[in-house]
Amino acid sequence: MIQTESAGGVVLNGAGQVLVVNQKGTSWSLPKGHVEEGEDALAAARREIFEEAGVSQLEYAGEFGSYTRHRIGADGGEDTSELKTIHMFLFTTKQAVLSPTDGDNPEARWVEREEVAGFLTHPKDRQFFLSVLGRLRDGAD
Repeated sequence: MIQTESAGGVVLNGAGQVLVVNQKGTSWSLPKGHVEEGEDALAAARREIFEEAGVSQLEYAGEFGSYTRHRIGADGGEDTSELKTIHMFLFTTKQAVLSPTDGDNPEARWVEREEVAGFLTHPKDRQFFLSVLGRLRDGAD
């Protein structure tokens, strides 16, 4: 099993909705991805949010720490060949239009915060989101 570092974010829009993204049409998650060589976790989170949702106008609002989980496989199930440490940040944005640029992430959408956990495919992503839900303030001012 390989161990990797990923970074991403909980992104709130002006209506207090949360950004979720689809991978390969089989699973949903918060936007995140691998930290590339020479990149810190915050820079990786910003890059991944742009690639997976087209959101470039991000206002950093804090750090949520990290959690570990296995990657999501091509079938939407758990792939135990890779264990990820995922560093998560909080961002707000006034940008409403979503336009993914990463072909592996064909869809992004704004979801009411109370519905986000139901969208997330991986149980650890749901657990993480529910653990920070109470810390989310209303969207971008």
